[in-house]
Amino acid sequence: MRIGELAAQADVSRDTIRFYEKVGLVTGDRLPNGYRDFTPETVPWLHYIRTAQTLGFSLAEIARTGEELRKVPDAAEALSALFEEKIQLIDVRMAELAALRADLAQRAGTGCPLRAEG
Repeated sequence: MRIGELAAQADVSRDTIRFYEKVGLVTGDRLPNGYRDFTPETVPWLHYIRTAQTLGFSLAEIARTGEELRKVPDAAEALSALFEEKIQLIDVRMAELAALRADLAQRAGTGCPLRAEG
Protein backbone atom coordinates (compact mmCIF):
# COMPACT_ATOMS: atom_id res chain seq x y z
CA MET A 1 0.00 0.00 0.00
CA ARG A 2 1.16 3.52 -0.66
CA ILE A 3 2.01 6.01 2.06
CA GLY A 4 -1.30 7.91 1.88
CA GLU A 5 -3.35 4.77 2.38
CA LEU A 6 -1.05 3.63 5.19
CA ALA A 7 -1.33 7.02 6.89
CA ALA A 8 -5.13 6.89 6.70
CA GLN A 9 -5.37 3.34 8.02
CA ALA A 10 -2.87 3.90 10.83
CA ASP A 11 -4.21 7.39 11.67
CA VAL A 12 -0.79 9.04 11.45
CA SER A 13 0.55 11.66 9.11
CA ARG A 14 2.61 10.94 6.02
CA ASP A 15 5.41 12.98 7.59
CA THR A 16 5.33 10.69 10.63
CA ILE A 17 5.71 7.65 8.41
CA ARG A 18 8.54 9.30 6.51
CA PHE A 19 10.28 10.12 9.79
CA TYR A 20 9.82 6.57 11.08
CA GLU A 21 11.25 5.31 7.81
CA LYS A 22 14.21 7.68 8.13
CA VAL A 23 15.04 6.41 11.63
CA GLY A 24 14.51 2.77 10.64
CA LEU A 25 11.24 1.98 12.42
CA VAL A 26 9.37 1.16 9.21
CA THR A 27 10.52 0.13 5.78
CA GLY A 28 8.82 0.37 2.48
CA ASP A 29 9.91 -0.83 -0.91
CA ARG A 30 10.43 1.74 -3.62
CA LEU A 31 8.40 1.14 -6.73
CA PRO A 32 9.88 1.99 -10.15
CA ASN A 33 7.87 5.23 -10.14
CA GLY A 34 9.51 6.24 -6.81
CA TYR A 35 6.44 5.68 -4.63
CA ARG A 36 6.83 3.86 -1.35
CA ASP A 37 5.04 0.53 -1.01
CA PHE A 38 4.32 -0.78 2.50
CA THR A 39 3.01 -4.16 3.56
CA PRO A 40 -0.34 -4.41 5.39
CA GLU A 41 1.58 -5.55 8.52
CA THR A 42 2.90 -2.00 8.82
CA VAL A 43 -0.49 -0.76 10.08
CA PRO A 44 -0.48 -2.69 13.39
CA TRP A 45 3.22 -1.92 13.80
CA LEU A 46 2.44 1.82 13.56
CA HIS A 47 -0.32 1.38 16.14
CA TYR A 48 2.19 -0.39 18.37
CA ILE A 49 4.67 2.47 18.00
CA ARG A 50 2.09 5.11 18.88
CA THR A 51 0.81 3.15 21.89
CA ALA A 52 4.34 2.52 23.15
CA GLN A 53 5.10 6.23 22.86
CA THR A 54 2.05 7.11 24.96
CA LEU A 55 3.32 4.64 27.58
CA GLY A 56 6.60 6.54 27.82
CA PHE A 57 8.84 4.48 25.56
CA SER A 58 11.30 6.38 23.37
CA LEU A 59 11.60 5.64 19.67
CA ALA A 60 15.01 4.07 20.34
CA GLU A 61 13.46 1.75 22.94
CA ILE A 62 10.62 0.91 20.57
CA ALA A 63 13.05 0.08 17.77
CA ARG A 64 15.15 -2.14 20.04
CA THR A 65 12.27 -3.90 21.75
CA GLY A 66 10.26 -4.28 18.56
CA GLU A 67 12.97 -6.46 17.07
CA GLU A 68 13.22 -8.44 20.29
CA LEU A 69 9.45 -8.97 20.49
CA ARG A 70 9.28 -10.31 16.96
CA LYS A 71 11.66 -13.11 17.93
CA VAL A 72 10.09 -14.26 21.22
CA PRO A 73 7.49 -17.03 21.38
CA ASP A 74 5.33 -15.26 24.00
CA ALA A 75 5.08 -11.54 23.19
CA ALA A 76 2.64 -10.89 26.06
CA GLU A 77 5.12 -12.19 28.62
CA ALA A 78 7.94 -10.23 27.02
CA LEU A 79 5.83 -7.06 27.02
CA SER A 80 5.00 -7.54 30.70
CA ALA A 81 8.71 -7.76 31.44
CA LEU A 82 9.34 -4.56 29.48
CA PHE A 83 6.55 -2.82 31.39
CA GLU A 84 8.04 -3.93 34.71
CA GLU A 85 11.43 -2.52 33.66
CA LYS A 86 9.78 0.77 32.67
CA ILE A 87 7.92 0.92 36.01
CA GLN A 88 11.22 0.51 37.85
CA LEU A 89 12.78 3.34 35.83
CA ILE A 90 9.78 5.54 36.57
CA ASP A 91 10.02 4.76 40.29
CA VAL A 92 13.71 5.73 40.32
CA ARG A 93 12.96 8.95 38.43
CA MET A 94 10.08 9.77 40.79
CA ALA A 95 12.41 9.36 43.79
CA GLU A 96 14.98 11.63 42.12
CA LEU A 97 12.32 14.24 41.43
CA ALA A 98 11.01 14.05 45.01
CA ALA A 99 14.54 14.64 46.34
CA LEU A 100 15.00 17.55 43.94
CA ARG A 101 11.67 19.02 45.01
CA ALA A 102 12.61 18.76 48.69
CA ASP A 103 15.94 20.45 48.03
CA LEU A 104 14.27 23.29 46.12
CA ALA A 105 11.62 23.71 48.83
CA GLN A 106 14.33 23.93 51.49
CA ARG A 107 16.19 26.61 49.54
CA ALA A 108 13.11 28.66 48.65
CA GLY A 109 12.85 31.87 50.66
CA THR A 110 16.46 31.81 51.82
CA GLY A 111 18.82 34.72 51.26
CA CYS A 112 20.83 32.85 48.62
CA PRO A 113 18.92 29.83 47.32
CA LEU A 114 21.73 28.74 45.02
CA ARG A 115 24.35 28.65 47.77
CA ALA A 116 25.71 25.17 48.28
CA GLU A 117 24.85 23.55 51.57
CA GLY A 118 27.90 23.37 53.74
